Amino acid sequence: MAEEGDAVGEKSPKLLATPLQSRSSIAKFALPSADYSSSSSSSSTSSATSFWISPRSPSRWSPKKYIPAKVRSIVTKRQVAVVMCLVLALVIWIVPPPQTWGGRVVHITIPQPATSPYQVLRPSSPPNTHKNAPDPLRWLEKNSNNKYAVTTGSGILGSVNHHISSRPRAALISLVRNSELAGLMQSMRQLEYHWNRKYQYPWIFFNDEPFSDEFKQATQNLTSAKCYYEVVPPEHWSLPDWIDEGRFMNSLEYLGAIGVGKGWMISYRHMCRWNSGFFYKHPRLKDFDWYWRVEPDVHYFCDIDYDVFRFMRDNNMKYGFNMNILDDARSFPSLWSRTRSFINAHPELIHPEADLDWLLDPHNSGDYNNCQFFSNFEVGDLNYFRGEANEKYFDWLDRGGGFYYERFGDAPIHTLSVAMFVPKSEIWFFRDIGYQHDINRHCPPHSAGRCSCEPTFIDENFYKLVPLESPQKKPDDTCIRQFLGGHWLNKKHGWNMEGEKLFGGDGYHGYQLTGLEEP
Repeated sequence: MAEEGDAVGEKSPKLLATPLQSRSSIAKFALPSADYSSSSSSSSTSSATSFWISPRSPSRWSPKKYIPAKVRSIVTKRQVAVVMCLVLALVIWIVPPPQTWGGRVVHITIPQPATSPYQVLRPSSPPNTHKNAPDPLRWLEKNSNNKYAVTTGSGILGSVNHHISSRPRAALISLVRNSELAGLMQSMRQLEYHWNRKYQYPWIFFNDEPFSDEFKQATQNLTSAKCYYEVVPPEHWSLPDWIDEGRFMNSLEYLGAIGVGKGWMISYRHMCRWNSGFFYKHPRLKDFDWYWRVEPDVHYFCDIDYDVFRFMRDNNMKYGFNMNILDDARSFPSLWSRTRSFINAHPELIHPEADLDWLLDPHNSGDYNNCQFFSNFEVGDLNYFRGEANEKYFDWLDRGGGFYYERFGDAPIHTLSVAMFVPKSEIWFFRDIGYQHDINRHCPPHSAGRCSCEPTFIDENFYKLVPLESPQKKPDDTCIRQFLGGHWLNKKHGWNMEGEKLFGGDGYHGYQLTGLEEP
């Protein structure tokens, strides 16, 4: 709108603002009179008329004065009036309103210091001394602006770029039911619009029963990429033979009674187990190396102008997330003790650069602090999950029955897995991708031009998943700050947690950095 206003402003507003003082323009204010050239029969009327009328007798407007004789012979007065009305209407439409004539707005652009548009937040760790160590920020600077997009534009007019041969073997995957079609369509529309319409990675849908024709047709209409529809094998979606059904039913009743989220749902237990240790074993994924998990009823807020899978591959990343928050500890009371026993049994599998410290609470006997990468959004390396360490860890937990006697979730299991078997330098925080799942929302700062969401503080979703009735002890620092470490843990001078709580705060507003600072 500002550009249109500037263009109109070139039409010399001062001239437009100056009314023409012609005899005809003055005469239009004259009182009605039969004939200005004749004497008035009434002295009062005559004096009034002489007040309004110029000393010179105005002549009536006539086309004879302005229109050549040849034209007058073929053009009537009515036609001339219509043309003049059209011209007047055009002038009214083009000329800015009078209140804008007083002056034009001049937009002056003041050069700003160059800043990186990428929200790169890395964990505090010793510098990587490897000669050929990847540099994710430099990669983003060189390979953004949709450099590796398969198509540019949309529809049949979109041009095709030739990056197919070198691109990662990757897919967008979703575990979804036929009844969740509407929610999945929302998720697909947004992710396709903001990213995949340019990159054309295939969609793979999983269900514990065959997909309906309606589901297939509706999802295929939302993308020009390939779509696959797969059924989860029954052995991956059923009660294992080593589970005591009576104990399992008691667990459903108990967790439902104390208010653990979806603790009473049998299908939810199957889903957590499948997402933890079976999705990467499905035959459809054997030809793929990377996945991006997509849930129904989620929102993607930001335009993404780089190939996410290529970024992960080229920078040797194993796992990517964009929320790191607390989970309800009542769902998995034995998870840490079983994990600790696994570490003692298989110390050779722990990565030499692994960092578990950020997941342990020194003020709670060194137990697991219940922080998790929120796995509803995750981008990962399928070959990592297929590896020996992760497979043995999952089997260890599965044999213990925690998915059914408790309510082990895939999020804390994936978190503990990558913390044990992957160095922090190979875990990526997608701060630049805006995302929302239910009450948890993440939106990057300084992204008004590409994101349709209000920026969130870095601690925004810290304990939203923990009900008030849960007795668990929260850690001294938020999950994402413990993961990042370094200056993200610095507190304001004179602040203390107990003092904030005395005045009604939650004890987590004393940090020097909020995550909304200028880059």
